[in-house]
Amino acid sequence: RILLYCDDVELGFDGNNQPEFKGHKKGRLYLTTHRVIFNAASSKESMQSFSMPFFCMREIELEQPIFGANYIKGRINAEQGGKWQGSVKIKMWFTAGGAIEFGQAMLRAGQLASRYMQAQQPPAYTPPQGPVYQAPPPMYTPQYGNYNWVPFNTFPNAPPAQQVYMTESPPPYPGIEPTAPPQPMNGHPQESAADAKAREAAGSSYYNPSAPHNVYMPQQQPYGAPPSYSDVVDKKNQ
Repeated sequence: RILLYCDDVELGFDGNNQPEFKGHKKGRLYLTTHRVIFNAASSKESMQSFSMPFFCMREIELEQPIFGANYIKGRINAEQGGKWQGSVKIKMWFTAGGAIEFGQAMLRAGQLASRYMQAQQPPAYTPPQGPVYQAPPPMYTPQYGNYNWVPFNTFPNAPPAQQVYMTESPPPYPGIEPTAPPQPMNGHPQESAADAKAREAAGSSYYNPSAPHNVYMPQQQPYGAPPSYSDVVDKKNQ
């Protein structure tokens, strides 16, 4: 499902010599329950889309320079079979504002998804099978789902229906909701409900109301997951 849609985004790359990564790309950004997707605004752009699953994200930071617009930066590792190799550094600027709000929601979604990540790598990407059809509006409206941490008011616009298509093929990697009952932690097969709740709270990101632009994340990797997008988060605040 689509949680946030933002037009007027500029995406820049660094640290990868593949020709598709040259120059800044202008387009739109989708925050979904499984990943972040960039779509180019121009049909002449060599890179028409760029997928950023949560499990591929590293060192995500929210930057608020004294001079210049706020932006999100980090590093993305290539997904197996994703048509590129290695890793690349990214920066995302939001021309109409909202970088901090989008970044906080992205970090929260990634943290929730990390609870269901397994130690092994997901299978290589393969194109979805089956028919492709337009997604119904509930797939991207705020009324769908109880996500009180998503800043719908900052990004009130829904993507045009003719731009959103879907299949019934499930993603090969976890999202913010479980597709199967989560497995108990190693060494804690009899974990009580209270212990599970306490562990989940300890592994969650949180915000300081007096400093709403600061994001705090735990250092441990929950559920034995490999290092993920939260390796380094907002170094200025740690």
